[in-house]
Amino acid sequence: MPAIASIRPLCSALLLSALGLLATGCRKDRIYEVNEVELRAPSANKDKLKTSEEYVAILHANLFQTALSANEVYQLAQCIESIGDKELAREVIISNFMNKPGVIIPTDEVMRADIDVFTRATYARFLVRTPSEAELTWFRNYITADPYVTPELIYFSFALSDEYLFY
Repeated sequence: MPAIASIRPLCSALLLSALGLLATGCRKDRIYEVNEVELRAPSANKDKLKTSEEYVAILHANLFQTALSANEVYQLAQCIESIGDKELAREVIISNFMNKPGVIIPTDEVMRADIDVFTRATYARFLVRTPSEAELTWFRNYITADPYVTPELIYFSFALSDEYLFY
């Protein structure tokens, strides 16, 4: 019995210590003062559809780094509106723009020399945002794997993307 009597105070002390640790250990302290933020896709804030006039004007500015006249914007927008298949109309306009002199597109050598720089510049130019790491990796792998991919094809695909239709 004397051995058991000497263990009881030790058990009581351990139990009190454990309860004290539980009481203080379960508190949610803000150690690093990190602000909570809502995670959303980079394009999630783009919810306003561009008008045909806005689309044509922005597309021309992206490809030529100059503005179209108001008359040209109006005529091209009317062309898009008059055709039932608006995507087809946009494809024709992009193709015509790409074949005009003065279009500013990097060469294939420049694109392949630093694919990450090309990708970041293309995202900034067309989508007005930086690409995610996943997007950078995808483009790096895609361009590296296919020798027939050209900057023109990349620009064409960005100009036809769903995200490009919104701002």
